[in-house]
Amino acid sequence: HVQLVESGGGPVQVGGSLRLSCVASVDTIGRYCMGWFRQGPGKEREGVAAIVGDRSTTYADSVKGRFTISQDNAKNTLYLQMNSLKPEDTAMYYCAAALVCFRPPPLHPTQYNYWGQGTQVTVS
Repeated sequence: HVQLVESGGGPVQVGGSLRLSCVASVDTIGRYCMGWFRQGPGKEREGVAAIVGDRSTTYADSVKGRFTISQDNAKNTLYLQMNSLKPEDTAMYYCAAALVCFRPPPLHPTQYNYWGQGTQVTVS
């Protein structure tokens, strides 16, 4: 059973930065598609960024050039560096893992099997 634990969220000013982390209880994170998703108030969950072991990445248009997804296979940890944050980035951010992986890695939530509990990011 895969467990994902996010951290790093919190309040931040417009234009500021945050780095989210997700520790995965798996043998090696590189075997999975790993993704970051978010869900704002009254909105559906949406894909933000995804990565697969060979460093192939996918980004939502709304975060391209501002967010960077990365992973440390030795630490089984996924990261999301978020810069130039905007109020519309306010959401609960979730880490997710997919057993079946495509290239480029997908951003649709239905493609992912395991989910963390989320970490709140509030930009104001």
